[in-house]
Amino acid sequence: MGARTKARKRALDLVFEAEARGHDLGALLRERVAAPVTEAPLAEHTVELVSGVATHGADLDEAISTYSQGWTLERMPSVDRAILRLGAFEVLHLDDVPDVVAISEWVALATELSTDDSPKFINGLLGRLAEVKSTLV
Repeated sequence: MGARTKARKRALDLVFEAEARGHDLGALLRERVAAPVTEAPLAEHTVELVSGVATHGADLDEAISTYSQGWTLERMPSVDRAILRLGAFEVLHLDDVPDVVAISEWVALATELSTDDSPKFINGLLGRLAEVKSTLV
């Protein structure tokens, strides 16, 4: 597993944990940077992703809600919400990785961690956000 893939997985863990425990995402990130719970400190890309979701969360949720036809955020599995928020941030706000690569990475995590239908849904939604991103950012 590559360094970026590991960073994405760790970011997913943090976003999922914050929602599941009802914690503020930014506060949880600051806590984990100050006192890591793993042997290695958080990777720079993990911090960048989680910080981006914490900062742009409302806009990301609005974009996801707008383009997820027939599905509200509340109706989606928790892991899918976390994947979509992180994937949407990476697609819409980070230019250092091609969109198709980022989308593929998030779909792979959905394949590993979510329902059988999730990878197709996440691929379609993140792909649509990539298509319209010039109108969103």
